[in-house]
Formats: sequence, C-alpha cells, structure tokens
Amino acid sequence: MSFTSTITQQDRDMLRGIVRKVHLSSVIAKFGQHFVTDHECDKLIDSIAPEVVEDMIRFGVNKGLR
Repeated sequence: MSFTSTITQQDRDMLRGIVRKVHLSSVIAKFGQHFVTDHECDKLIDSIAPEVVEDMIRFGVNKGLR
C-alpha cells in the first residue's frame, strides 16, 4: 500500500501540484506538461518520507492552495 492512498484526494491533488511546480518544473519545461503524469507525481511523493509530505501539505494549506 502506497502512502498516497492513505491521504485524501484533495491533499493528493495539492501535493501533485506542488511536486509539478517545485520538483518537476525542469522536466515540464523540457518535455511538456503531458510528460509528467499523476502516477509519476505519486511515485515521487511516495519516495519522500511521510513527515516531509506532512510539511508539504501544511505549506500548501498556508499558501492557500486548499
């Protein structure tokens, strides 16, 4: 069971947006938005420790992304 399956859809969508904007922006610039799928974002989120993901969710909420 992956970590992303344990969080709400709203938090998952917010994390995907953060990952696309922060971590995968150079990939998107080079290959385009269609290259970075939700599955690819989920794999990156799963590779990050849950504590870091909690901080990312808190950051997104504080910035008004949710």
